[in-house]
Amino acid sequence: METARSQAVKFAERWRGETYERGVSQTFWNEFFELFGRSRRAVALFERRAKRLDRHGFMDLFWPGKLIVEHKSTGRPLAGALEQAEEYMVNMQDKELPQHVLACDFANFHLIDIERRAEYKFGLESLPDNVGLFGFMTERPLAAADIDPVNQKATMIMGRICDLLLKTKYGLNDGNMERLLTRLVFCLFADDTGIFGHGAFARWLRGTNGDTLCPRLVQLFEILNTKKEDRQAGTDDFPYVDGDLFRNPIPIPVFTDEARDLLVEADKYNWSKISPAIFGSMFQTVLDKKTRRTTGAHYTTEGNIMRVIGPLFLDGLCREFEEAKAGMNRRAALERFQNKLASLKFLDPACGSGNFLAMAYRELRRLELKVILELHDARKQLLNTRGLSKVDVNQFYGIEINKFSAHIAEISLWMTDHLMNRELGSKYGLVYSRIPHKRSPTIICADALKTDWNDALPAGECSYVLGNPPYGGSKVMATAPRALAQKITNLVGAGGTLDYVAAWFFKAAEYSGMLPSMRIGFVATSSVVQGEQAGQMWPGLLDNYGLKIEFAYRAFRWESEASGQAHVYVVIIGLGRGNGRCRLFHSDKDEAWEENPEVISPYLFGTDRARVVRESSQPLNGLPNMSMGSKPIDGGHYIFSDEQREAFLSAEPGAKRYFRPYVDAKGFIHRKRRWILALHDIEPNVLGSLPHTANRVEMVRDYRLASRSPGTRRLAETPTLDLMRNALEKCKVKTRT
Repeated sequence: METARSQAVKFAERWRGETYERGVSQTFWNEFFELFGRSRRAVALFERRAKRLDRHGFMDLFWPGKLIVEHKSTGRPLAGALEQAEEYMVNMQDKELPQHVLACDFANFHLIDIERRAEYKFGLESLPDNVGLFGFMTERPLAAADIDPVNQKATMIMGRICDLLLKTKYGLNDGNMERLLTRLVFCLFADDTGIFGHGAFARWLRGTNGDTLCPRLVQLFEILNTKKEDRQAGTDDFPYVDGDLFRNPIPIPVFTDEARDLLVEADKYNWSKISPAIFGSMFQTVLDKKTRRTTGAHYTTEGNIMRVIGPLFLDGLCREFEEAKAGMNRRAALERFQNKLASLKFLDPACGSGNFLAMAYRELRRLELKVILELHDARKQLLNTRGLSKVDVNQFYGIEINKFSAHIAEISLWMTDHLMNRELGSKYGLVYSRIPHKRSPTIICADALKTDWNDALPAGECSYVLGNPPYGGSKVMATAPRALAQKITNLVGAGGTLDYVAAWFFKAAEYSGMLPSMRIGFVATSSVVQGEQAGQMWPGLLDNYGLKIEFAYRAFRWESEASGQAHVYVVIIGLGRGNGRCRLFHSDKDEAWEENPEVISPYLFGTDRARVVRESSQPLNGLPNMSMGSKPIDGGHYIFSDEQREAFLSAEPGAKRYFRPYVDAKGFIHRKRRWILALHDIEPNVLGSLPHTANRVEMVRDYRLASRSPGTRRLAETPTLDLMRNALEKCKVKTRT
């Protein structure tokens, strides 16, 4: 059965070159729906009458609750089509509001995912690579083969190879497994992207078995590390790959026949479709057997990364491009703009496997490609494409504490570079490659909180700091990370209960100094804009460094493209020193929107002045100080849900008078009611008449006695009390008879 991807290839070929809107556009969309197993007639209408702001019009295609399509003739700007769709939405009923808006002119697609605040632009020829964006059109989820450029099954195959090699004790604790897998995946990628002669790696594997594969790989890795003029004849299918990927020899294991066959099977997948957002994390999945078993391939979605890089730099650069293209001295303006793109430098101080850097590089190259196409008409034959692109990987810098991840980040950028070079070459019908590598990204292996970031990239040269720093709650951090975070945040008078990620904000602010042009965009746990942390963190961060929150996404669930997704609620915060209005993005289950306030407060709402609620050492109501609230230390034996309380009272109705509402932060936020069995006033003779209640008291006593804390063990003497000291002094209740 054909996949949506393979059908999209044929669809793109059939419709290539079509330019006229009327008469054929309906056929175009009928066939488009069929790609995803849908009958357009069953779900969507052509020419649906709708009210615009000041008049009536007709939506080209409308699928209630799902999609508006506005179709234009080739060459007409799609921005106007999107504005037209937005006008239609103003007067729609809530149940009809679409999740997606799509503008198209046969040759180009511009899709807006309203809920995720994500935009995607691509040409008809790239539709096969983007079918995953239209998963909302299917009655079933798109298969991995339709969505994932290198799907989970291929990743699992590499993981099985890893497991088989580990059984032979290869690569245990010496890093050789990581280096071998890196080289093998590069070869699989190179075989499908034109780095190698077509199918050269597949031919190299042909005829081998487990025993003979080892010397063949040793020979191949030596070839890839040798300049062509220094080689023996007959190796022209393989280029010289500069950099350190193949520089140092590593021991190659003896493969079993099963492992060799799995490598051949992996080579059958199309590795040219790899996404910068998954490449690095794919390696972590391959190496971590537990992760593979529980979650499948685990990586950050492209859409979530775009939420950072879009408002941080890409949206503004796209506007500059449009202005340069429309200016009086158009060519000179475009050339200046391309030079600007080539001058920008990016730092991810917690780069991991390089996902954010690779995505940022890809989007920068794609924007540059638009500039190149304006300067050099693709319809005119060029002798070569060398020198057309000025943006390169040496504009990207990272800091990563894990040596293998740092290595993967570098390779991920090189692979992204080659994909972008292919994309450029394809526009002019030429082959364009930068192998051997002449320039390299700078990824240093270090603890970013102990390192001067100027060692990676001098602050005066840095344009943007971005990434997804590590999380860790202040109460659950290990001693060493907590001490390090407190040392950094306390330098500017921040409180000592900040989460680990706060230290990255302070390091970034210190790194930026007072540079007016540097901008910062980080993903962070939502706790940094809530409660006591907001009051501790933001006054010092904003006031001491002259920063303001220029853009932000309010809390949302940070998802990964995996069968078991990471459900962490995060915010995205962008800092800078600009004077314009801010961008605040909201989303909920039903809608998403952007607000443009004068100021974004540390609690992420629009206002006219950034203010926080500060801690006070004295109660605001004049009552005595409270050192600690009600803390049961009961092992959960006194806490009941509504259902549990009803069941308990059905067995022991006499305990009803001792139940009190119990509210904690989580219950308050999510409106979940619970109950506590409050026994500090119970008389011993009453307790003796309530056997189920007395049993709970004994369970609490045993729980406290089992604690490693001396203070908790002492509380076992009064198991009907919590830690309210006043109650402890007043009530000397003995419950053991």
